[in-house]
Amino acid sequence: MSGAGGRGCGSPVPQRAPWSLVAATAAFCLVSATSVWTAGAEPMSREEKQKLGNQVLEMFDHAYGNYMEHAYPADELMPLTCRGRVRGQEPSRGDVDDALGKFSLTLIDSLDTLVVLNKTKEFEDAVRKVLRDVNLDNDVVVSVFETNIRVLGGLLGGHSLAIMLKEKGEYMQWYNDELLQMAKQLGYKLLPAFNTTSGLPYPRINLKFGIRKPEARTGTETDTCTACAGTLILEFAALSRFTGATIFEEYARKALDFLWEKRQRSSNLVGVTINIHTGDWVRKDSGVGAGIDSYYEYLLKAYVLLGDDSFLERFNTHYDAIMRYISQPPLLLDVHIHKPMLNARTWMDALLAFFPGLQVLKGDIRPAIETHEMLYQVIKKHNFLPEAFTTDFRVHWAQHPLRPEFAESTYFLYKATGDPYYLEVGKTLIENLNKYARVPCGFAAMKDVRTGSHEDRMDSFFLAEMFKYLYLLFADKEDIIFDIEDYIFTTEAHLLPLWLSTTNQSISKKNITSEYTELDDSNFDWTCPNTQILFPNDPLYAQSIREPLKNVVDKSCPRGIIRVEESFRSGAKPPLRARDFMATNPEHLEILKKMGVSLIHLKDGRVQLVQHAIQAASSIDAEDGLRFMQEMIELSSQQQKEQQLPPRAVQIVSHPFFGRVVLTAGPAQFGLDLSKHKETRGFVASSKPYNGCSELTNPEAVMGKIALIQRGQCMFAEKARNIQNAGAIGGIVIDDNEGSSSDTAPLFQMAGDGKDTDDIKIPMLFLFSKEGSIILDAIREYEEVEVLLSDKAKDRAAILKGKMIPSYIINSNPEMENEEQSSPENDSQNQSDEQVSSSSQEVDLVDQESSEESSLNSHPESLSPADTDNVASISPSEQTSDPTENHETTNLNGECTDLDNQLQEQSETEEDSNPNVSWGKKVQPIDSILADWNEDIEAFEMMEKDEL
Repeated sequence: MSGAGGRGCGSPVPQRAPWSLVAATAAFCLVSATSVWTAGAEPMSREEKQKLGNQVLEMFDHAYGNYMEHAYPADELMPLTCRGRVRGQEPSRGDVDDALGKFSLTLIDSLDTLVVLNKTKEFEDAVRKVLRDVNLDNDVVVSVFETNIRVLGGLLGGHSLAIMLKEKGEYMQWYNDELLQMAKQLGYKLLPAFNTTSGLPYPRINLKFGIRKPEARTGTETDTCTACAGTLILEFAALSRFTGATIFEEYARKALDFLWEKRQRSSNLVGVTINIHTGDWVRKDSGVGAGIDSYYEYLLKAYVLLGDDSFLERFNTHYDAIMRYISQPPLLLDVHIHKPMLNARTWMDALLAFFPGLQVLKGDIRPAIETHEMLYQVIKKHNFLPEAFTTDFRVHWAQHPLRPEFAESTYFLYKATGDPYYLEVGKTLIENLNKYARVPCGFAAMKDVRTGSHEDRMDSFFLAEMFKYLYLLFADKEDIIFDIEDYIFTTEAHLLPLWLSTTNQSISKKNITSEYTELDDSNFDWTCPNTQILFPNDPLYAQSIREPLKNVVDKSCPRGIIRVEESFRSGAKPPLRARDFMATNPEHLEILKKMGVSLIHLKDGRVQLVQHAIQAASSIDAEDGLRFMQEMIELSSQQQKEQQLPPRAVQIVSHPFFGRVVLTAGPAQFGLDLSKHKETRGFVASSKPYNGCSELTNPEAVMGKIALIQRGQCMFAEKARNIQNAGAIGGIVIDDNEGSSSDTAPLFQMAGDGKDTDDIKIPMLFLFSKEGSIILDAIREYEEVEVLLSDKAKDRAAILKGKMIPSYIINSNPEMENEEQSSPENDSQNQSDEQVSSSSQEVDLVDQESSEESSLNSHPESLSPADTDNVASISPSEQTSDPTENHETTNLNGECTDLDNQLQEQSETEEDSNPNVSWGKKVQPIDSILADWNEDIEAFEMMEKDEL
């Protein structure tokens, strides 16, 4: 967030300062800190900053130009196939497609980015296209949340900068609030979604028919996410203030009021999903990532833009709870709202990367630096931030749709500290985008960060946010044609002017906060960032915070970051972890007995764990037992995943692709294993017959090449033998189901034919129809097409070594380096659905030598209920801890111990800092324990079912 100039920042803004002054001052304090702080890193020269800024401009031109050439007026560009994504004409991607409304989404989302990047002529042309071509009355069901932040926000951001340019007198002289009128039209189309008793909006609405009508095909939903209902106030209030129609701000305020009222009162946290009619929490896990993120962001920014103290009070109350329960520096881990000392999952999602930037605005710089540095280390390991990663920094979900949240936090940290280290971080982001995501028709999302494969997707937020934040990171004030400090950024990085705080002040600002909670006045200490507190005189302040985290991802004893040390100084023994459990260890068996868990030896050699509620020694031991059983479920799921082969990569290396297009491929259970052997490189040729089910009639065509074969009519192994006998050095099987895609279908590995397949020596990979057609189209256009079959995409510098490299390739990647890439993780790229019944839990931990699953996306079996017991079954020969892993950190004795264990133990053994609550010493009757368990199990049932 940036704000207008105001008074100095030697002390915090008074607790009840005039709201217009607060809005102006809070932002000024943030950016003015830049002038008083220099860090230990070497400063970047003006010339290098300009060079990087120009590179961002070129990258934006590449993305935006290809969208306009190949996709417009479609909503988004499909950069691998060089065409537009039109709703209904491509295979459905589920909820992801709810952002598409046939309203030229990418163009609208990019409007104010054009002005920030000084492309005023292009902006004027774009506005004319929007006014001429965009229709907001389409018969299509869209997400209220996405339409608000991307389309309504994009129109308002475009209007804000259009009137600014008009006032300057050179551009947009013809403009007469046309974008604002479109925004108002869209606002009225979204209002029917709020027709609920709670005031929370329906998650979806039909742009033409609204809600509940038969032709609307929506209005039956009962649930929405907290962020979906709580991320409306900036756009709706701005629309009201711009137009004088107060109804929009009133509806957005009502939704926020209801969410605040329904927060969990003892923890002051909110859940992920809420029933829009009853207000009951459907998902009771809480974090700062997917499903909740921008709700917190909009509370603080609504205070800045609108000057209503109640928004700041609510944010401070939530923030105190976040730092007490969710923040486990440098991690941010989800917890249960009713038992905030109990972690809800052992992984984090990529959307939480915005939070360090919000902490900068709050003025809490230390945890912002810590979390940002942890995220940066993950990026350096995987090139991009995976959609989700575990507490020991392995990939949980492998996709990366070019999300901008990390770039956003990098920009705000640089603005707050002036530390040139963050310029180097931005430079890394630019290099990685050019090296791994840039393709001839734009930038492609990463299908799998482990393999480097691409997805035919370039979301509108990539242009709306990524290039805006990267350009501003390297731009000096004189590089921007207007004062960025006069505007606040929405969650989609659209710009709303701060002068709206003094416009149309007719909205009732009843302060309802005090009706629900008594606030600690210390929460207001950070109303305005105080540079003396943020930036001590130590010139190495930020560096000293980052230094202990430099090796946190590589697990090499980072010091001073694990808060759990304080928890164990009293001598409390950490609970038994599922990963450490050994069925032959007498001490472990004694601990299980104390937790109410007993062992039953089954006839098939497995050991069954059964937990009886009434046999636990205490309520605390009972909770430990419940946690242990849940960990067994997660461990079982992970072991099933690790038995599966990860996806592979098909990289097109010939002209004009030069390694810039990478396709997600399924592996085979036979043939050359590309993870253990050097990649296979060669030109492709279609086999005859194309199905490869008999002796090839064109052996001379496939000799020494990679054969293309169509799926169907015979076994995969038979196809492999036929092309191998013809002299092929590899094979690519292309799905015969037209339109199939790895975007929408689960990837699988090709199974053998039940016979010995040791005779197959060549690598075999599988492509769905959509990915396979990219190679077939390339053959039709360029005849000679060369590909690389590998476990993950290779650096283009290595691919092009010794070859004549076209200048445009060099320009798009000016600093190609021949770097060794880290080996891929053996995690599945998709989440697993863990179904836990309300009264039992059962786990089968599959032995490492058991037969392989044939589906990369197979889910663990459903868990069977048993009356009142928790049940788990394990093989006695299984080793639940992996001796090859070395997760290290520092314990009290200065020794290296398991980082993930300590982080987990910390969350479960650390006592609440609130003196009125003693989480570690609660005594509950058994009925209460059982009731709590039912709540816990309900939460466990939901925790793995969210989609980013």
